[in-house]
Amino acid sequence: MEKRIKLSKNGPEFSRIVSGFWKLGAGNAELNYNQREELIEKAIDYGITTFDHADIYGNYSNEAEFGEVLKQKPSLRQKMEIVTKCGIRMMSHKKPEHIVPSYDTSKAHILASVENSLRNLNTDCIDLLLIHRPSPLMNPHEISEAFMKLKQSGKVKFFGVSNFTPSQFEMLNSFTELVTNQVEISLLKRDFFLDGTLDQCITKSFSPMAWSPLGGGNLFRETDDINLLKIKELAFNLAKKYNLQLDHLLVAFLLKHPANIIPVLGSSKYDRLKIGVEALDIELSTMDWFALWQAAGGLVP
Repeated sequence: MEKRIKLSKNGPEFSRIVSGFWKLGAGNAELNYNQREELIEKAIDYGITTFDHADIYGNYSNEAEFGEVLKQKPSLRQKMEIVTKCGIRMMSHKKPEHIVPSYDTSKAHILASVENSLRNLNTDCIDLLLIHRPSPLMNPHEISEAFMKLKQSGKVKFFGVSNFTPSQFEMLNSFTELVTNQVEISLLKRDFFLDGTLDQCITKSFSPMAWSPLGGGNLFRETDDINLLKIKELAFNLAKKYNLQLDHLLVAFLLKHPANIIPVLGSSKYDRLKIGVEALDIELSTMDWFALWQAAGGLVP
């Protein structure tokens, strides 16, 4: 499988595996400057050139920490594509004006968020901006106006959404061109296989991005859950059959789907990023794919 892919007919070209920075900041796998720099450079060496962010990640700190690396090594910016998201107002001591958790997809908020992201990331352009969550109050006219202004100014190249239903995607896409929908997809989170989300991706010829593609790490932990134990037993047996690690198998499960799912791997460990790239060369048999599907609770009539 190729290491790069176009998100859509008119969209950007990204690496087939994306490095996600959701859990690489405050309260999670906190990395110092040298570790962040090394992780970025290793990822690029592996062919992972696309990096996924959001304004709220790491309690509003991850973008700036990533940007420190680009400030010290600006040449890295020419070797990568940057994705970031906006639209969530998260409770934080850094944002005392956020009285309650909420969404904000107003034109003013989108424009202000992008300015902050550009400053924090030490870049003059974002390759792909996503609306992080669909707000029940979102106005597609306002979002479209914001996107148009950002594109005309050269501050954002392409636009998409995250966690949108097919109908929500259709609504916004009728006002402004979207190139992807980033949703939670994994062996343990299979809703989008059957609710029309992946069908829409194929129909519209765009590739979805999958956050938490390894199921939140639940198959790597000790557990007494009978259902998880059943999945783990089969997964480990199949990994042994293919001479793989469990990570390989879980990524390969997603890569087999004709929607061309793009896994976003949120890991601070180089070997796990490398495993993601190695999974591109793995072809699960259809029977083994369905064995995993059924073990995880997917019904086959």
